[in-house]
Amino acid sequence: MTAELEAAIRAAAPRALAALVRRYGVFDQCEDAVQEALVDAFVQWRAKGVPEQPIGWLISVASRRMMDGWRRDNARRQRELNDHLRAPADEYDPDDYREDADDTVRLLVLCCHPALTPASQIALTLRSVGGLTTAEVAAALLVSETTVAQRISRAKRLLKDAQFELPTAEEYDVRLRAVLHVLYLIFNEGHTASAGDSLQRVDLAAEALRITRLLHHAVGGSGEVSGLLALMILTHARRDARTGPGGNLIPADRQDRTRWYADEIAEGTRLVEETLRSGAVGPYQLEAAIAAVHSEADSVETTDWEQIAGLYRILQQVDPSPMVTLGAAVAIAMTDGPDAGIAIVEGLADDRYLGDHHRRLSVLAHLHELAGRPDLARSNYLAALERTRNAAEQNYLRDRIAHLIK
Repeated sequence: MTAELEAAIRAAAPRALAALVRRYGVFDQCEDAVQEALVDAFVQWRAKGVPEQPIGWLISVASRRMMDGWRRDNARRQRELNDHLRAPADEYDPDDYREDADDTVRLLVLCCHPALTPASQIALTLRSVGGLTTAEVAAALLVSETTVAQRISRAKRLLKDAQFELPTAEEYDVRLRAVLHVLYLIFNEGHTASAGDSLQRVDLAAEALRITRLLHHAVGGSGEVSGLLALMILTHARRDARTGPGGNLIPADRQDRTRWYADEIAEGTRLVEETLRSGAVGPYQLEAAIAAVHSEADSVETTDWEQIAGLYRILQQVDPSPMVTLGAAVAIAMTDGPDAGIAIVEGLADDRYLGDHHRRLSVLAHLHELAGRPDLARSNYLAALERTRNAAEQNYLRDRIAHLIK
């Protein structure tokens, strides 16, 4: 699949699904129809090119598939229609869909329906709104593919009778945390892909950013929504500097910061400043503040690591997690020396999810390298290399190992 075709399908699929669910009201059948339409799209768009209105094309084909299925088994389908469907007896007219009537936010909120467990909400949204494969969802959540498939199937069954409507303001508060976490995971998968040849999937990160902007507009820019949006903008602003001409990973200390998007950094920083003045501070606001401090510096050496370490201390109190501790370890290593950071990272060795993860091992290797222990650095880089499935990260780790052998 070409990059252009993949980008077109990824952008059109969730919006087509959202439009169909709004029209017909049954999530599981609509998703099945869209998946069948995507198979046709892959064949036809690759041969003839992407149509001028890819969303309308998918809606038309998927609607036709749904109607054909209902006609083949009219008695059973009619009982379902009488019971709980709001579908008309004719096919969806793609002309009814307006490009400016984006239902993605509604689909996102539906996927985070309170009838679902948080785990199912996240898995379903990553699959249906983010367009990730089951394997990618499993990697993002650090669980098996079988577990993800079960969660998605269970979620579809529970959503069979759900109404496709935006919740009230009170209901938004109940769903917002899951919605934000889902968007955070989608963006992270785009920022650093869990597997594949490329370090990042810019289209996926951009889609998470687009949906977050829609959500920000829909809820009036609440503190944590603003914080997540700012975090995404500030992180995404560095995308061009993170890889070299061949797609190789460039670590932060070697990036050409003139390639960071200054206008995006200004926008993200402004959002951070506004949201930190809005009252209670949550984890996304704190992560955004950390990203803003990084963005202000023209090099790793001139970064205000004391301020970053302080923000991490607050973040550990507000929302403690192994990944937060890992980030804090790097900041503390920069203020108190690599051994101080190493002690923290080694303390995560028994963590259920992060203990054997390549990110912890990579950080540990980097800190040993800073401390002048090439043998320990090399062994941890090797361990990290065995565990990552991303080719760009693998190449970077091989380069570090080769450098330490010299």
